[in-house]
Amino acid sequence: MAPEKLTRQAVIERAVKIADTDGLQAVTIRRLAAELGVVPTALYWHVKNKDGLLSALADRLLAALAADVDADLPWDRRLRAMVTALVEQTRTHPYLSALLPMIDKSASEEYRRATDTAIGLLTEAGFTLQQADQVATYLFLGAVAMVSCQPGGVGSDEEEAAELRRQHRLDLERLPPGRYPHLAAFAATLSGPPDIDAYYAFGVDLLMSAVEATAPNG
Repeated sequence: MAPEKLTRQAVIERAVKIADTDGLQAVTIRRLAAELGVVPTALYWHVKNKDGLLSALADRLLAALAADVDADLPWDRRLRAMVTALVEQTRTHPYLSALLPMIDKSASEEYRRATDTAIGLLTEAGFTLQQADQVATYLFLGAVAMVSCQPGGVGSDEEEAAELRRQHRLDLERLPPGRYPHLAAFAATLSGPPDIDAYYAFGVDLLMSAVEATAPNG
């Protein structure tokens, strides 16, 4: 890629590709420059440093959270769309949960926009500003945990996931069934692959049902 054709968007998209392929630790100025065919200093026209690069990467991934949703929809449907988008982005880019603690959130436009939107929806639901901030945090943590606890692991191929499931089943089957009857019964469910889409749909329902049940204006 010729230097004169280099754009900030091209830099960020290549950073996403590197992180998706080789992990977040592989995203460096030197690696990025090599893949784009420029000297490292050429990137400083678009990102100031490694911290700026990571913040831009986070913005790119978080943009989907505050995507335009019909403002006429009820607050709960708009919030559900945000939670679903967060889950989908974390599933697609599992390093997102590790990336966010690394960036200066006050400098991330998309993080601020998503947080502001979520707080606005939650105050519309009747929560106080303090409660809205807390609920938004709980939803974020719940969505991230949902992905990290995905049955079979995130990013595992079918063969690896099947082996992990088999080992888990064997571990449970070794337990005394008289002492752990429910775990013994659960072991039988591990004979086949889980319905991952159902897993995530149920998880989002669980998170949102808690918010809806406690919303003063729910």
